[in-house]
Amino acid sequence: MKIAVCPGSFDPVTLGHKDIIERAAELFDRVIVLVMTNSVKSSMFSTSERLRLLKKCVKGDNIEFDTYDGLLVDYARKNGAVAIVKGLRAVSDFDYEFQQALTNQSLFPEIETVFLTAKGKNMFLSSSMVKEVCRLNGDISGFVPAEILDDVITRCKGEVNND
Repeated sequence: MKIAVCPGSFDPVTLGHKDIIERAAELFDRVIVLVMTNSVKSSMFSTSERLRLLKKCVKGDNIEFDTYDGLLVDYARKNGAVAIVKGLRAVSDFDYEFQQALTNQSLFPEIETVFLTAKGKNMFLSSSMVKEVCRLNGDISGFVPAEILDDVITRCKGEVNND
């Protein structure tokens, strides 16, 4: 069984994230969507909220969800993953992701990093951009899955939604 890990902070989940996860699920027998903490970013949603939002909008028989705050390669090794799947939007993404891939391969030589390019309509999407547009009262309905739109808008307005 070919297992892939699709890591990210997913704060919030965008249509770009959802697309990459669903495409990875077509390539691998099992995909673990891994919510991680990015130490250089402050999160709008807690880890458990991000996990809940992912489960609300991403479906698939071979898609699982988990959280982890250690080294990605340690998680991948422990869970028998053969690949880490990352989405690429632009050349700037590639530079950073390529460095991560080389580091991961140095730490865990058996792991491969698979890059999936964003579809044209998602090339500009980032969680940071979604949060900024939302905070400035812009329409984000074309940027996040419909299932979580209200959750994201509510949080952007400074309210807490614990459904």
